[in-house]
This record gives sequence, C-alpha cells and structure tokens, in this order.
Amino acid sequence: MTINLLQTPEYRTLMQSHIYQTIQYLFDKNQEFALACEVKYITFTPELPADIKGSFDDTVLFILSGFTFESAQLNEEYFSFEAGFGSDNFGSTVSLPLLAIKQLFVGDNPIVINFANPVIESEKKKEASASKKSSMEALLKNPENKKLLKKKK
Repeated sequence: MTINLLQTPEYRTLMQSHIYQTIQYLFDKNQEFALACEVKYITFTPELPADIKGSFDDTVLFILSGFTFESAQLNEEYFSFEAGFGSDNFGSTVSLPLLAIKQLFVGDNPIVINFANPVIESEKKKEASASKKSSMEALLKNPENKKLLKKKK
C-alpha cells in the first residue's frame, strides 16, 4: 500500500511548524507579505456577504500590508487578520488553520509552498478511532490478554 507522504501527520506537523516559523520571521523583520489560501478552510467574522464570498475562487490571495498586516495574529495552529472586502470595504476578521496556507510570498517571490492539507475534525475522529482499533487488535493477539479480558466479565 502506497501512502501519501504529504498528508501524513509527521509531514503536516513539519509544514505547520515551517509556516509558523516563516510568518514569525516575517513579523520579526516587519516584512509585509502575501498568502494564497484555500477558501474552504477560512472563517470570516462577521460572515462575508454572499456576493463577495461568491466571487472567490477555490484559492484566494491576501496581501498583508498596512492595517491588515498590523492586525495579524499568529499562534502555532491558526493565523488571523482583519481585512476589508468589496467596494464598500466590508470589514471582517479572517481566520484560518496554518495548513490552509498554500503559498507565502514576499513581493513576487514564493518563499513557502505547502502541499499538506489541514485535518478536519471528522478526519481527526477517524484517525483516533483507527488508532484505538489497532491498539485493541494488538492487545488481543496475545492469548494471555484474551484470558484477562474474559475473567473481567
């Protein structure tokens, strides 16, 4: 069975850390930047009007400069910033998991390219369930453990 190395928990952790450290470095240097993100993972607060949100493709480019750059906040899992959208400059806070960031740019130069996808809560539950099943299977492979479980009943 071939596994997709770019979607393993280890690779996701590596990329998430890399994105975090790169953004932190840009903040430390007071360097404005842009990021391309997958819209399906973005939360807008307040929610954007349908005509604005409907104008986005699957991936959207945000340029962080001025107030948007100053409002940006970073933690080890999420990135957020305030931005204005549309001709009326509708204000909303944009929040997204770091792994939703597909590219980071300084000027015209892509400095990070990410192929890992964020893990959605339902996927986390499936992974945890699969882990529990495999642990139980390993436990039951030993006949002595089976005896212990039967005695407990």
